[in-house]
Order: sequence, then C-alpha cells, then structure tokens
Amino acid sequence: MQLDPDYAVSDIDTLERLYGAPAAASVTKEVGYVHPQYRKFIEAAPFVLLATSGSEEMDLSPRGDSAGFVRIHDANTLLLPDRRGNNRIDSLRNILHDPRVALLFLIPGIGETLRVVGKASIHLDPDLLTTFCVDGKPPRSVLVIKVESVFFQCSRAVLRSRLWDPSMHVARDDLPSPGKILAELSDGEIDGLKYDADLPERLKSTMY
Repeated sequence: MQLDPDYAVSDIDTLERLYGAPAAASVTKEVGYVHPQYRKFIEAAPFVLLATSGSEEMDLSPRGDSAGFVRIHDANTLLLPDRRGNNRIDSLRNILHDPRVALLFLIPGIGETLRVVGKASIHLDPDLLTTFCVDGKPPRSVLVIKVESVFFQCSRAVLRSRLWDPSMHVARDDLPSPGKILAELSDGEIDGLKYDADLPERLKSTMY
C-alpha cells in the first residue's frame, strides 16, 4: 500500500477537529507534583521507561528494579538510580544536552500507568549513591528529577494489548536470541552461540 502524503495532518486545527476536546477528567488528573495518590503508583512500580532528547537523537530506555526503586525525595523531586547497563549512556548524554525527561511507570497486573514529566540532572554525591546500594554495590549515578507534571494514563492500551495476560506470553524460542542477532549484524565476527551460552551467568554476575 502506498501512503498518500495529502492525508498527512500538518496543523493543530485539523488535529483538534479530528479528536475533539479532552474530557474533564483528562484535564483534572494532571498536577504539577507527586500527589499522595500518585505516590502509591510510584512506590509500587518495578519498571519505568525513561524518555530523553539529545542534540542528534531521542532515546527511550527501560529501567527496572525492586518495586519503589524510583525514590520520592519530596512532592517535587524523584531520585532514579542508574544501575549497570551497556555503557552506551544514551539517556545520560541526552540529559546533559537537554534536561527534559518523561517517565512512564508500569505495575504488573495493573492497567493504569503513571506519566511524569520534568527536568533531570546527574548526581554523583557518594553519600547519595550509598543510600541506593544493593548487595553492597552503589549505582553509577543518580538522576535527580524535578517534577513538572504527573498524571495517570487509563488502561485502554494495556487492555487492548492484553499485556498482563499469561496466555499472550511469547515463547523465547519464537524470537531470535541476542547472540543470533549480534552474529548476523556483525557478519559472524561475534560468536552468537558463545554469547548466548555466557549470557545467563553474565547477567547474574553484573546485575548490580
């Protein structure tokens, strides 16, 4: 199917006529701080998506740990530890260029998600890092996020996707493994079989 550019929306007026005005509840639910009711969502969430924007690229990065790993410092400040990863530091590079961030909190079994928008800075205070130690290992850094907007997202997307429905789980063997992907992308320079064989122990030993 060929896409007709004449049908692309290019102005706000057309967009607003298409979708109409938001319902009153959609406006009321947004506040500029961590409301006590929203605090419960953040404290229950073991997984969050972090969106950032840099000079040349955008990034959406998954972050996860025990529920409540994103700490509420006060009603206007969140603390997000940056654990071990692949060292690409895409999100951190972007934050140095543009501090604006967006967070999407997900809670297993819950349809509603929580969205937070704010500005982030990267902190290395040893005393702060120590408070986030797991198994004696501190994070590399902590993002201090100044909250500007908080609101919940209704459950339609989660319900439509059946995200938490076990019957929808995909068998791991149905998708290419990390090693197979790397072997193909590197034209065989990376030994995919060895990469996959070593991966479980590597993940276990480098979790924190």
